[in-house]
Parts: sequence; C-alpha cells; structure tokens
Amino acid sequence: MLDRMSRISKKQPSVCTPDPLADVEVYHKLAVLGQVLSSCFGPHGRLKQIHNSVGGHIMTTSTSAVLLKALTLSHPLLKLLAASVLNHVSRFSDCGLFAAILSCALVDQARGLSVESSIVSGVYRRLLGQCSNYLNQEDCGCKVPVDFGSSRSLLALARGVITSKPTCMLMHREAQHISKQVLQAFLQTIPLNTLGSVTLGKMVVVPVEGQPVGDTTVLPGLLVDMPEMLHLTDVEQLGQGPLRLALFKVSLAGDLSKPGEGTLEVDWEACLEAAILEQLLRLGEQMVQDGVRVFACQRVVHPVLQQYLKKHGIIVVERLGIALMEPLIRVTGAQAVATFQTPIPVQSYGQVAGLGVRHFGSRDMLHMLPAGNQACCTLVLCHRNETALNELKVACQRADHVLRLTLKEPWALLGAGCTETHLGAYIKHQSRIDVSEAVSELGCSHADYLLAADAFFRSLDSTARALEHDGQGCLVDLTYGHRWVVPGGTIPNTWGAVVGSCGCGLMRPRGNLDWVPLSTEYLPFSPTPPDTGAYPLVLDSFPAKLNALQVAVETANLVLELKYIIEDVN
Repeated sequence: MLDRMSRISKKQPSVCTPDPLADVEVYHKLAVLGQVLSSCFGPHGRLKQIHNSVGGHIMTTSTSAVLLKALTLSHPLLKLLAASVLNHVSRFSDCGLFAAILSCALVDQARGLSVESSIVSGVYRRLLGQCSNYLNQEDCGCKVPVDFGSSRSLLALARGVITSKPTCMLMHREAQHISKQVLQAFLQTIPLNTLGSVTLGKMVVVPVEGQPVGDTTVLPGLLVDMPEMLHLTDVEQLGQGPLRLALFKVSLAGDLSKPGEGTLEVDWEACLEAAILEQLLRLGEQMVQDGVRVFACQRVVHPVLQQYLKKHGIIVVERLGIALMEPLIRVTGAQAVATFQTPIPVQSYGQVAGLGVRHFGSRDMLHMLPAGNQACCTLVLCHRNETALNELKVACQRADHVLRLTLKEPWALLGAGCTETHLGAYIKHQSRIDVSEAVSELGCSHADYLLAADAFFRSLDSTARALEHDGQGCLVDLTYGHRWVVPGGTIPNTWGAVVGSCGCGLMRPRGNLDWVPLSTEYLPFSPTPPDTGAYPLVLDSFPAKLNALQVAVETANLVLELKYIIEDVN
C-alpha cells in the first residue's frame, strides 16, 4: 500500500506566462516561422524538405496547408496562427501563405511601435473594415469581373494557383496545359439544362507517375484500378450499354459485421462461415436474376462470390475505398447498399453507359462511362516524379475549388502583389483623410493612430515584397499603385527603360509614371483605377483573398491582445 502511494505524485499548479510577446524567445520563434513561410511565397518561392531524425518519409513542398500540417509547433501562439491559416485553407483552398505572412508582419510591425497593443488592434480592425468595404465596391481599382462567356479569366485564375507552387516543377508550356485541363474538368462538373437549384459534379484526380506532363487529360465518367482477375476480353463481352450496376458499401468478405453493444447468440451446431457464404451466394443469384452486369464494392468481396459472378459474366470491382464512393454514386445514380442479408430493391441499382480499358504508363484503368448527363469527370494527372506529382495533385484540387468559388462571387483580384500594393496605397491615403473621425472613435492620439496605420500599410507592402527571392528590386508606381520588378542594383533614373509590365501584367510602363522602392516612404496618393482596356494575366481568387485578409488581421489582433498563457503541466 505504501509502495503504491509513493508512486502517486502531487498535482502541480498550472504555469501562467504573462505577455508572451514580450518574451524574446517566443518572438524569435514567431519571426522564424514568418521567415520560413515568406520564403515559400509565390512562383519563385523556395522549397522546404521535411523529415524526422530517424528516417521515414521525406516531404518536399512550398504549400501552406501541407507545410503547416507537417510541422511540429511547440508554442501556443504558433499553433494558433497555424490553426487559423489551416481553417482558412480548408474553406477557400487558396491564399494560405498570404494570410500567414501578413499576420506575422502585422504582429512584427506592432511590436516595434511604442503604442499600446489594444490601440494597435483597434486601428487594425478599423482599417480592415475600410479594406473590405473598398474591395466590395464596384469601382475597386484592384478587382476585375470574371466573364463566364470567355475562358480567359477562368484560365488566369487556374494558372495563378498552379504556377504559384514551384514544387510542381512545370515549364511554361506544361503549366498552360495543366491549367487548361483543370478548367476543362471544372466545366464538365457543371450540369447542363438544370432547373432550380444546381448541384455541381465532381472532379476525381488519378495520379500517374513517370509519364510526361503533356499526357495529362480529362475523361468523362470515372476511372478505377483494373481488377487483377479482369481481362480485356471480359469487358468486350459485355457488349453495348447501358449496363446495370450494383454498389455495396458493406464488406462482402464473409466476416461478421460489428455487432455493436448487443449480444450475438449462435447455435452451437451452426457454422457461421457457411451460413454467411450461403447468404452471399443467395445475393449473387439475385444479381444474376436482376440482370446486373457490374458489381462494385467499397470493401472486399469473398473469392467464392467473385467466382460465381464471373461465371455468369458479371464484372466485379472491389476495394474501391470511401473516396470513390461519392463520385461513383454520381456517375451511376446507384444507391450504396449497406447489407447483403436481405433482398436488394431494384431502385437501388444504377447504370453505366459502358465500360472500357485505358492504359496510362504502367497502370491499367477501368473506365466507367456515365449514363445521361452526369456531371462527373476524371483528371488523369501525369508527372515525371512522385514529389512533383503529389504537389501538382494538391494544386489542381485547389484550382478546381477556386473556380467553384467564382461561380458564387464572379470577381477576381489582381495577382502577383499588385492587390497588396494598391490596397496599401489606398489605406495610406484614406488614413490621412479621416484621422479626426478615427481618433474620436478609437479614443487615441493622432500620433498613435498614424503610427498604427503606417504599420498596417507597411505590412501589406512587406507581403508584396515577399514574392521576390532572387535579389531583384520591387517598386510601386505612384499613379496606379501596382507592383513592378527591376533587376537588382538598377539606378533609379533608368527604371523606365528596364522595367517590364507590372506584376499582374495589366500595366505597361508609360512616360508619366513615377516609381519608388516598396521599402521606402512616399507621399500618400489615391491610386487611380487602370484605364488600359487590357486584361491582367495573373489573377487571385476574390473570396479567398478577402477572407485571408480578414483571417490575417483577426489572428494578428488575437496574438497582440493575448496577455496570459495558462498551461497545465500535469
């Protein structure tokens, strides 16, 4: 008894850490995370390789969602930032790095001010409202409408997502081809001739390693791995469609399903395996009688049942996995059956227009053609190596989600940093106009308000500067507020001769344009909406970036206003 009591340790009190940002070590960790994420930003971002000290899987990426999930973060502030960004990406798929970098910059800029953090948070919150109001205006200078009558804007959106992931290792021609295929797949998921509410279809990505990127293609319907015992002649013997299909989501391997918390009573003379096999064969007899030609199962099918079905000319596809169930239901119109112990109702069957066999490199795939107007397709995604293929798969799925968001809000923002610099110039100008109203509302001094407003503006500019990683100079023009890039070390009076188009590709250099480096101060000005009649080459998702801006500011405010961290050490 005494020995057992000696092993019981006294419960320790919780550890309370006041003002965590005042801790140099905590601030250093936050700064390092910001630098790591900033170095990943944009099409020229640096790759990150993640592995542990004892071997195992090595991951190479520059995508925020993949990177933050793989990192082991120790401090609650870092976990808070990562959770905010991951939640944003799970809902909008894009602009995760933008949100994280801007949030770190806002905290860093605020920490360098001799202003109370509560005042800085109030100013940030007010300026966020001004940014949101401006971006939602029809005449916003960094917003363009998405024209669904042309593929130009949709293609620019898809290309912007894909080319921002350098781990994909795509040449210009390859990036253009992938963008077109993603756009084609997206358009095939939009139902035709639908009245009332519209439900979008699904794009399924099938990765194929070792094949050229140019072999990437979009096929209607669904591709699944070819069953081992299935031959091309078996498929050809099915003849013309439509073919009736039965779909099961329960295991048909002959084992018992989980009884849950109930009690299972079995007669001592009964053989469970024989009884279940008898039920499975009874199910097979019904399939033959009902004219089923394709038998699909999410899990395993008993070998005896497979042999019986094959004998009667029925194609068996097993081990589909849960990820393929939803698209297969969409393609076939079938209902996923959850039991084999009762007769299957006829209305649960679906159908396919036909079956075919496709060959992609070393993979043989069974092609299920949709019957009718089923808005579901398969993107066969090819790349030369596994690392690039994994990153490209994520990028294509993100691009598809961004295009879906555009159906709800048909707007896009200027890409390549032009929205950040334009918005920064707008905020700098607006903060000088309504100083009296702002200080009256926030209860702070003129000096404190302007210091916090300049910190907000500099944070947007530093986020735009994070896109450059090769020592080039970043400029902002003092008319439109767009971002420009010049070779490093260029003399200012020669900028007009060496500068190309702006980051988003909308503006070309003109004789009346003046530039200043992004890292320097300039007089406030109201950025003019462009009147070139051209269309930008690089676009960002409007709903994704607007939400990322809100997440960045709100997360930074939460970090700034955090006064205590209470940790249970037991």
